[in-house]
Amino acid sequence: MTQATIRPFGGRTRANWIRLRTMILLRWVALIGQLTAITVAPLVYGLQLELGLCYVAIGASVIANLAATFLFPENKRLTEKENLAMVMFDLLQLGFLLYLTGGLHNPFAILLLGPVTISATALSLRSTIVICGVAIVLISALANFHLPLITQSGEVLRIPQLFVFGHWIALMIAVVFTSAYSRRVTTEVHSMSDALAATQLALAREQKLTDLGGVVAAAAHELGTPLATIKLASSELLNDLKDSPDLAEDAALIRDQADRCRDILRDMGRTGKADLHIRSAPLQAIIEESAEPHIERGKDVQFILGTNDSPARLQPDIWRQPEIIHGLRNLIQNAVDFAQDTVWIESRWSDEDVSIRVIDDGPGFPPHLLGRIGDPFMRPSNRPRASSQRPAYEGMGLGLFIAKTLLERTGASLQFANGPERAGDTGKTGAIVQVTWPRAKVDVVDTGSRAPLGENRPVIG
Repeated sequence: MTQATIRPFGGRTRANWIRLRTMILLRWVALIGQLTAITVAPLVYGLQLELGLCYVAIGASVIANLAATFLFPENKRLTEKENLAMVMFDLLQLGFLLYLTGGLHNPFAILLLGPVTISATALSLRSTIVICGVAIVLISALANFHLPLITQSGEVLRIPQLFVFGHWIALMIAVVFTSAYSRRVTTEVHSMSDALAATQLALAREQKLTDLGGVVAAAAHELGTPLATIKLASSELLNDLKDSPDLAEDAALIRDQADRCRDILRDMGRTGKADLHIRSAPLQAIIEESAEPHIERGKDVQFILGTNDSPARLQPDIWRQPEIIHGLRNLIQNAVDFAQDTVWIESRWSDEDVSIRVIDDGPGFPPHLLGRIGDPFMRPSNRPRASSQRPAYEGMGLGLFIAKTLLERTGASLQFANGPERAGDTGKTGAIVQVTWPRAKVDVVDTGSRAPLGENRPVIG
């Protein structure tokens, strides 16, 4: 699974994740608080409130909650419009209660930020802007129009006008800041969740392909002997039936079909990488397998194995993990997408570490994004893609994120740079990605796992 086949779940579907039961429960909590406040205020503090209208406002919410409870199933998922309607209703109901209880002179006016925060975390940007706009209008209206708070002695409770103005300014800023802050953090969390889900899907697919390859290899191994026997018997029959052309033709057909089955199984067996005896492979074999899908894409892919300090004949055997295969494959795909003519894949090793560098002769990484490479969804997916520069590439950073995440799971560290400063004396320019493992993490010998694996289990029998 490449980055071109993975799609984020999308911001507009976020509201559909919220169950009606969750919103009903939150509203019950708010109603209990409202009912407690308007009941305690007259009894304890002697405030004269329009209790009838207050109970009407609370009763409307109670009726709405009961109706939603009995008319819809508990597991109903709210649509964007339904969620917006519920949040808007709560915002207006709270605004009406504040109008009846002193407006911005009421310290509970801060609760207007509740619906704003919910919309910023759960709804689309358009719905959030609508909720914020309504909240700003309500705050401005409550600063000038409201029923005063009056004690039993007839005293009107007011805070100084300067404080009212400050309260108004603070709430306006809080609406904008809270909504922007909440939305930014939530979007970041959602993007990371989507990218991690895509990474798990990619890894799961690679693992399934590996497992399937093992089954195919085992089948090819087990069927090899019967097919060889069929071919031998058919060849002997062909020699014995030279005087019977019709029967000889049938024997020749059996021999040819046996050869065909052998060829098919041999080709299929090449994908059998999960065979017990090749769970590990030489470093170069792993690199070539990772690059195989992109070898014939019109770019010259050159493999540079070892240096004077790390000769090719001493290359390490490393674990053939799906994370390594898929991670390197994504890096190589990215290099081939951007390269003008050539991609170099260098491998080096020492007693302490094993490293692979993927270099292309393309334009390199954009300097302003160099520090963010490896983050998912670096640009919105609705922008037009520069397909001429990035064939078969989404351009959202998801592929590099998947590669970075998978390779780091195997203990690797990744470095991204532009040439030629990190290309040493090779003179290669363009983007450079270096993957480095501590040798003990991937080397079969260093991990102490070089042991007899025994025979492969037969598929049948």
